[in-house]
Amino acid sequence: MTDQIFIGGGGADYAEAQGLLLKYGNRHGLIAGATGTGKTVTLQILAEGFSNAGVPVFLSDVKGDLSGLAASGTEGFKLHEAFMKRAATIGFDDYTYDAFPVTFWDLFGQSGHPVRTTISEMGPLLIARLLELSEAQEGILNIAFRVADEQGLALLDLKDLQALLVFVGQNRGDLTLRYGNISTSSIGAIQRRLLVLENQGGADLFGEPALELSDIIRTAPDGRGQINILAADKLMGAPRLYATFLLWLLSELFEELPEVGDPDKPKLVFFFDEAHLLFEDAPKALVDKVEQVARLIRSKGVGVYFITQNPADVPEDILGQLGNRVQHALRAFTARDRKNLKAAAETYRDNPRFETEDAIREVGVGEAVTSMLIKKGMPGVVERTLIRPPSSQLGPIDDATRATVMAASPVAGKYEAKVDRISAFEKLRARADEAAKTAAIAEAEEENEPSPAVREYKTARRYTASKVGRSSSTSKRQRDGIGDALGKALVSELKGTTGRRLVRGILGGLFKAR
Repeated sequence: MTDQIFIGGGGADYAEAQGLLLKYGNRHGLIAGATGTGKTVTLQILAEGFSNAGVPVFLSDVKGDLSGLAASGTEGFKLHEAFMKRAATIGFDDYTYDAFPVTFWDLFGQSGHPVRTTISEMGPLLIARLLELSEAQEGILNIAFRVADEQGLALLDLKDLQALLVFVGQNRGDLTLRYGNISTSSIGAIQRRLLVLENQGGADLFGEPALELSDIIRTAPDGRGQINILAADKLMGAPRLYATFLLWLLSELFEELPEVGDPDKPKLVFFFDEAHLLFEDAPKALVDKVEQVARLIRSKGVGVYFITQNPADVPEDILGQLGNRVQHALRAFTARDRKNLKAAAETYRDNPRFETEDAIREVGVGEAVTSMLIKKGMPGVVERTLIRPPSSQLGPIDDATRATVMAASPVAGKYEAKVDRISAFEKLRARADEAAKTAAIAEAEEENEPSPAVREYKTARRYTASKVGRSSSTSKRQRDGIGDALGKALVSELKGTTGRRLVRGILGGLFKAR
């Protein structure tokens, strides 16, 4: 195994050889460029390189093309001659076709093994981001999580969170005194957002068995790193769900992995495709968290590589931490495009042989402007580079091949069956059933032994019946007396337990019907 991943070269106006040093693979990176300029192939060859070096990889397959990593390229492929010519041009003498160890994952459990987390593991900050909650609604969500912790209510799936919010709404009077105002309208808004998430397939993300990080940080029997591919073509229909899941996974890696200092090679490389979705309309608190994770997770041996169309999609504080860069062509049709192109060029270390801005505009498909970290972690001079061809299949595999790969997967059968153990939903339902049973018993006992107010009312009725036939004036006085007695009895009864049960019964019936 060499100490670097060969990326490309070309000679003459191009770099002699460009490689990514494995010991700086956890210093993060950027793959940028307009649509159709070759970002996906660059991601593919980097995944191959890290896998060959024994480094596990996690990436998302947004277009469905990267599943080809599981199959070998073939001489019958229409670009075979072009690939061989490119390999000869850049001096890639040991270029061969090969398949790689791949594990397929899918939030919906269709194109890969199901991948899940729990509501508790994702936490209120990311769920608030996922649901696009306002500040007030996020505050109520934090209260709900606190209540769940205090009362030992496990939050595993969406129905647990929905049941907990109902509980918080029913007890908002007591909780408001402790935590601040809780409005039913805000709770209703959160419930509606949860319903939208459920309709988008978000219910499949939450539950058990939850993903174990050890299942994505593994090597194949031949020593190569396992390439974990998340099927994201359908998931992109819910872009916020996609971005939040990847951010959660990145946060889990940061929280769970031990410190390793400066390893000879990364422990895991994480590719975040369509990175602009992570930062689009993100609150400052979330961007600050991503920046913190990006800054500190390299000490856990994790390299994070953002893939996006324009470097401007990544906040400047995070962009400054991305040491290994592959910049494909950027288009400059508008004044804004030209400004972004100029800004992108200014982030590279100048090469006296050409203007960086011109090079970024002029490179063709399969070419890029590259800058890799060199000695002591310094950024290398910017170079024009012909990207090496991939060894695995270019383009997606068929369904039969995918099924074969999944059947032979080291996690086959581990996550397929969903487990629904006792959690917040079941516990809160049991409490409600017990309360209803207790109320029914109390009501039955009171019917057998009427309260003093009810006895007074019945005595008044008997008195009325015994006096029927008296004079009209006497009857009037009696009716007035009976009315007073009935009114007093009713007021007394409504102040007592029967009255309170009556009101709860009415509201409870409406709630159940709703």
